[in-house]
Amino acid sequence: MIITMQDYDEIRRRYNAGESQRHIAKSLGISRNTVKKYCEGNAVPWERKTPERISSVLTDDVVSFIQSCLDEDANEHLKKQNHTAKRIYDRLVAEKGFAGGETTIRAKVHELKEAMPKAFIPLAFDPGDAMQVDRGEATVHLANEKVIINIFCARLCYSCRPFVIAYHKQNEESFLDAFVRIFEELGGVPSRVIFDNGRVAVKDGFGKYAKMQMGYTQLSAHYSFEAVFCNPAEGHEKGLVEGLVGWARRNMLVPVPKINDIAELNELLAKRCANYHAHTIKGKPATVGEMYITDCSSLQPLPGFKFEVAKSSNVRVNTFSTVKFKTNNYSVPVQYTGQTVGVKGYPETVEIYYKGELIATHNRSFGRNQSVYHLEHYLPLLDVRKRAILDAAPVKQNVPPEVLAELRKNRGDYSRMVEILHEFVDSNKAPTIKDPVKVISVDLSQYDRLGLGREVNQI
Repeated sequence: MIITMQDYDEIRRRYNAGESQRHIAKSLGISRNTVKKYCEGNAVPWERKTPERISSVLTDDVVSFIQSCLDEDANEHLKKQNHTAKRIYDRLVAEKGFAGGETTIRAKVHELKEAMPKAFIPLAFDPGDAMQVDRGEATVHLANEKVIINIFCARLCYSCRPFVIAYHKQNEESFLDAFVRIFEELGGVPSRVIFDNGRVAVKDGFGKYAKMQMGYTQLSAHYSFEAVFCNPAEGHEKGLVEGLVGWARRNMLVPVPKINDIAELNELLAKRCANYHAHTIKGKPATVGEMYITDCSSLQPLPGFKFEVAKSSNVRVNTFSTVKFKTNNYSVPVQYTGQTVGVKGYPETVEIYYKGELIATHNRSFGRNQSVYHLEHYLPLLDVRKRAILDAAPVKQNVPPEVLAELRKNRGDYSRMVEILHEFVDSNKAPTIKDPVKVISVDLSQYDRLGLGREVNQI
C-alpha cells in the first residue's frame, strides 16, 4: 500500500509516543502490515523497490548461453551480423530445448547488453612508430563555383602533427599520391599506417582479415611500412584521426575558402597545418612542433626513388589527335596522329608521352565523355584548313569571347584569322604544355580523307 507523507509522519510520531500499531492502524484507516512496515523507520514511502522476479526458466546455463552469443558478436566485429534477441531465442529452443517465452529472453538480452562495459584502452605511441589516416569531404568555392572536394587527413601518432591534402576526387591515384607527398615532406616513413577498411585500400575482408588492393600493397612494400586496418565500427582504434576530418573542416575551411584551383587550396591547408606546430596538447610534454622534430628523427629512410602513383596505359592517337583516359579524350599535337603513346593519369593532371618524351599535359577532367583540347596542338592543321577555324572545337573551347569576335569580324580573310590564332597562342605561351614539340612537317592525308575542309563540325 502506498501512503502519503502525512500518514508516514503520523505513524512515526505516534509510534514513538508509545501508541500501539493496532491503534494507529485503526485510527488512520491503514492496514496493520503497512504500519508495521513504516513505524520503526526501516522503510520510507519515497523509495520503492520493484520486486525482482526470477524466472525459473532463466537457469545459469541459459544465461551463460546468451552471454556467449553476445561475446561472439563482440569478437567478430560484424555490426550487420550480430545476434538478435529473436535469433538467440531460436538457438536456445533448437540447441538447449528451452521451454520459456521469447519475451523472457528479450528482457535478459537487453539487461546483459546494458551491463556490458563500454571502456577503451588509452593508447600511447613511440616517435616514428605510426601514422593514422582518414578521408572525408568539404565544400569550397572553386573558380567561383561551389563544389564538394575531398580531403585526405593524416596525423603522426606521437606528435599529433596533422596533414590535410585536398583533391577533386577520392580515387586510388589521389589516395596513393597523398602518402607520397606526406612521406616526402617528412623525409621518412613511419613504421605503421593505421587506416579503416576503405575500398580504395581494401579489396576484401576487414581488420586483420583485410586483403589489400594491389596499389596499396605496392605502396606499403615500396615504403616498407606495415598496413594496419581497424575493425568495423571501432573508430577508437584510430581515435587520433577519427575527428581530424571534422576538425579540419571547422578550423581550416571556415569561412568557406574562395580559391582558383586545388593547388591554391593545398597551399592554404599546408600553411594552416604548419601553424599547428605551436599548439600544446593536454598531457603531452612539449608542443606539437617540438615533438614533430622527434617524430621525424625516428622515421625509416625513404626508398631510392619516388613511388609512381599514376594510372598508365598505352593508347593509339585517333584521327582527331586525341587519346582516351577514363572515358575522356585529351589532345596531342597533330603530328602524333596514328602513333602509340603512353598516357599517365595523375590525381589532378594527365600526361602524354611519345618514346619517353612528354608531348602534352592536361588538367584532368572529372566529367564523363568530355573532350579536352589545347589549341596549339591543332594550329598546323588549321593553318591548312583555314575555313574550319570558326567551327573548330579546339578554337571554341580555348579562345575567349573577345578573340572569337575578332575572328568573326575577319570572316573570309583566312590569313588574318590564322594570324589572330597564332597571336593568341603566343601571348598565352601555352602554360599547360611542357617542352612543346617543334612542328616540322605534318601528314594531313588522314584529315583530307575526312574532308575536314567541308565537314568542319567533325573537328
